[in-house]
Amino acid sequence: MDKGRFGRQDRLIKDERRDAYREKRKLRDGTVCGECSAVYQGGRWTWQSGIEGLAATTCPACMRKSDDYPAGTVMIRGSFFREHKKEMMNLVRNVEKLEKGEHPLERIMGVRSKQNEAVITTTGVHIARRIGNALKSSYQGDLVLNYEDGEKKVQVLWQRE
Repeated sequence: MDKGRFGRQDRLIKDERRDAYREKRKLRDGTVCGECSAVYQGGRWTWQSGIEGLAATTCPACMRKSDDYPAGTVMIRGSFFREHKKEMMNLVRNVEKLEKGEHPLERIMGVRSKQNEAVITTTGVHIARRIGNALKSSYQGDLVLNYEDGEKKVQVLWQRE
């Protein structure tokens, strides 16, 4: 069998998945998000104040929010949630405050709550995982993490009856 000039022709081409919300080009330091005022500085988004923006853009977290395309989904289920809803949602908001303070692209997009469950959507996988771990640490219960598309999306399920 002749391999020909180009070698084997039966090799599979790996489909490289790209994150549509990741910067395609390097931004200039001092670029400011027009939505949330996060600043791109030193290769990452930060919450620096007092920086006069050289250019305006929309950060990946604000793009995800406007497109309603979450990177993380946290589902909280069970009768335990119904009985402790207020304190559990306070824990979720405290986790967001800590994570968002250090990492501006990790935010809660929305919360939908019913009697025995809540669904929280997030702009990043890290905050979703951190919320799940905080719930497990504070209230025990069962925690399941399902990553999709490599590790670009995550579904977190915490439940306790």
